[in-house]
Amino acid sequence: MTFNLQARLQNHLNEIVRDRDPYLASGGHFYVRQYISQQLSQWGNVEIDKFQITGKTHQNLVLNLPSINNSKKQNLAPILIGAHYDAVPGTPGADDNATGVAVLLELAREFSSQPLKYPVSLVAFDMEEYGLLGSQHYAEKLQQKQQQLRLMISLEMLGYCDSTPGSQSYPKGLKYFYPNQGNFIALIGNLLTIIDMFQMSRKFNKIGTNCQFLPVPNRGLIVPDTRRSDHSPFWDRGYNAIMITDTANMRNPNYHQQSDTLETLDLDFLTGVCQGLIVAIRNIV
Repeated sequence: MTFNLQARLQNHLNEIVRDRDPYLASGGHFYVRQYISQQLSQWGNVEIDKFQITGKTHQNLVLNLPSINNSKKQNLAPILIGAHYDAVPGTPGADDNATGVAVLLELAREFSSQPLKYPVSLVAFDMEEYGLLGSQHYAEKLQQKQQQLRLMISLEMLGYCDSTPGSQSYPKGLKYFYPNQGNFIALIGNLLTIIDMFQMSRKFNKIGTNCQFLPVPNRGLIVPDTRRSDHSPFWDRGYNAIMITDTANMRNPNYHQQSDTLETLDLDFLTGVCQGLIVAIRNIV
């Protein structure tokens, strides 16, 4: 199973890792969006959530999966899992964020074939690199509809691992509490998610994927680095939300560079992160 999962993740990355800025590499951007849509549509109807930025229409892609008993009476709030598919201009965006999208596609496969207790919404966000614009639009739309969420999970850079001592840095003050080797996956959530993060991290560690978690108060405003992905618009609107991350530039020297290529990723680590997420999300109570 591990081999098959890793092979599928590799196949997704082969398609997604390319210059795909929505303005300066619109061909690559269109290709990746079509690939995501085609992959998700194997498991259900893909909704296109359109939004306008300076006269140009952008798209979030949404797949809604039913809960295990699909009972309307239960009326359980869904789990929302998101990853952004745009990349910084001039970069192939392998870690940022082809890894997150590849895992999103595998979670869609997993939770469509074996549904969860909760309904699941899987969302590929556009325009993250321009200021979280896709996730802001989507979070605002949910809030206006008064849509409750059990949890929002943002998949943000999942494939870079470095076990060298001193390879991991932190925002000020945190280095005293966490390892200095960049060989773990991090969960960063608002205070409402402490129990979820604790339980999820236990599942990761149990299957052998090293995991650390950080609860942040006040929507992350006192540690701005914790806000740098699609979870923060959900924090701002009072939702429980967690970012899953390899910590970006605090570990990966290729962050936002042309060197953010497929060859720099650790596919064993990425596969372990995906397996950990499957187990951890499946066990959310």
